[in-house]
Amino acid sequence: MSVSVPRARRSLSASELGAWRGLLRAHAALTKTLDAELEQSHGVGLTSYEVLVRLDRAPARRMRMCELADSVLLSRSGVTRLVDRLERDGLLAREDCAADARGAFAVLTGAGEQLLAAARETYVEGVHRHFVSRFSGGELAALDALLERFRGEAGHDVSPASASRNSLAARTRSPR
Repeated sequence: MSVSVPRARRSLSASELGAWRGLLRAHAALTKTLDAELEQSHGVGLTSYEVLVRLDRAPARRMRMCELADSVLLSRSGVTRLVDRLERDGLLAREDCAADARGAFAVLTGAGEQLLAAARETYVEGVHRHFVSRFSGGELAALDALLERFRGEAGHDVSPASASRNSLAARTRSPR
């Protein structure tokens, strides 16, 4: 006896494919441009900038390496290599975790704070010039509301259940 298994969709509609490819192209172009501007002006790329931002916003300006990897969407080995480079450049330091001998913290240094302060202006100006300026205030609010469906508590959960939870949370939270 054979069991009928529903067929997976074989293709995307023109509008589905256009929206998907447009999102990918926009993301790739914007990140490439911002990365180049940050690298040229401050000697750090976009991912390094994001690590410094996450540390700057963390309590005591430090995060466990595994939490840092999750927050910037890198593998643990990827964040380790990046932290090695940022540590060599004096922008952050590592501290052992007293509660877990296997764990370590990445800690923002004074030099990291200074570089971040300088790079922040380049980043904000770049985001405004290459992204924000292309939309009206209403379009940005609508885009923010649509993209809320993809924001999970860890920053990257896109399951349908989390999208439903996030949509409810977006309607009930206070404005940013």
